[in-house]
Amino acid sequence: MKKHIKLSPSMMCADIGALKETLALFEKHGIDTLHIDVMDGVLVPNLMLGTDFCKRLRNLTDIPLDIHLMIADPEPKIAWFDPQPGEYVSIHAESAKHLHRAILAVKATGATPLAALNPATPLSSVSYIMEDVAGVLLMLVNPGYAGQALVPDALRKIKDLRALADSKGLSGFEIQADGNVGFANAAEIVKAGADCLVLGSSSVFSKERPLEEAILKTKAALP
Repeated sequence: MKKHIKLSPSMMCADIGALKETLALFEKHGIDTLHIDVMDGVLVPNLMLGTDFCKRLRNLTDIPLDIHLMIADPEPKIAWFDPQPGEYVSIHAESAKHLHRAILAVKATGATPLAALNPATPLSSVSYIMEDVAGVLLMLVNPGYAGQALVPDALRKIKDLRALADSKGLSGFEIQADGNVGFANAAEIVKAGADCLVLGSSSVFSKERPLEEAILKTKAALP
């Protein structure tokens, strides 16, 4: 039986003027979550997507949010986003003063916590909290902007994390791959061990084809 790979379109790449139409297509094609890139211009060099945008999406669709907090000192700011049961919240190991406490703060909201790592951050940064999270989001590019190429060793890092999770007996441990996940490399990323793909300008939001066609092409690229 073919494994279900979760698809999480990055809403920073969406056409805000066609948001209702975009969400209708996502619902039609069974998109799993909506990836919300929250950037503060401190942890990463960009400003993007805030609390009001999250509220608007919840009013427009039942697709759960996948909130990626790329912000400094995230723990006291988690509540700002009013995370809901069934939603995901990713906390960067590079940003949290006390990662475990921030993870517990996400759990207290009823949402599902993920740890997140930038490309150069070693897996050892999360090895002692893997039992406390549903999975880890691995950045395959340096965060901040869409349209970048995969950093070297991105696939090896996915494989190493999958091996680490397996060695701990963590069945169902989710690896989320974020950055330059495209038609050409989606299958390779999944085969390396990713369970969830964050989709942006290299796939679902490609400017080379209509949105629905891009969704179908992405799904067809999966192993």
